Amino acid sequence: MKPRHITLSTTPSAHDIAGLRLGDIVYLDGLMYTAREGVYMRALEVKANIPEELPSQSAANFHCSPAAAIREDGTFDMGAVTATASFRFAKWLPEWMAKTGAKLIIGKGGMSSKDYKEYFVPNGAVYLSTVGYGTGALLGRGVEKVEAVHWHEELGLAQAMWVIKCNHMGPFIVASDLEGNCLFERENARISEKITRVYEGTRPAVLKRFGETDDRNDELIG
Repeated sequence: MKPRHITLSTTPSAHDIAGLRLGDIVYLDGLMYTAREGVYMRALEVKANIPEELPSQSAANFHCSPAAAIREDGTFDMGAVTATASFRFAKWLPEWMAKTGAKLIIGKGGMSSKDYKEYFVPNGAVYLSTVGYGTGALLGRGVEKVEAVHWHEELGLAQAMWVIKCNHMGPFIVASDLEGNCLFERENARISEKITRVYEGTRPAVLKRFGETDDRNDELIG
């Protein structure tokens, strides 16, 4: 089956999220905000106030380090938006989703199946992954404007919360669903089943690096 291409609001309804399938390609419209360890620690551990309007305006949290600057006149310059590895922030997500109502967590690298089942499912949230590497400039084309920047003086530009107005930002791929299923685990299982057949008839390597093996099962993930 070819993946479906879906345009999704950054304030999606429960029905919208329930309709997503693993592998769907998603483009986002509306307001999204960046939040990574600096924001999580400040909001959840230091107990700084989360911007009051945030939960009603956006349910999309992008794990992102934007290539951005604040000009002398207070206006913003943002080019590329590069995703950051999400598994680094998993421990903060249950409390963050409960406080903010975030339903779309976006980033790269994903998280464990346990995280999806224990953190995402109870909060009705899904994970959207960037597609491949080097897509920062491509995603930057979907930035219509920067609406605001919070906590940049306390955290610096890379860790600050950037509130971005998106227009057809993507592509992102649906990597988890409301049952806690994970796209990457599903595909890894399929690959693992066929790994022996792929290498049938091949000769053992003549030159080997330290630690290499001819047992292809050692290359399985999971």
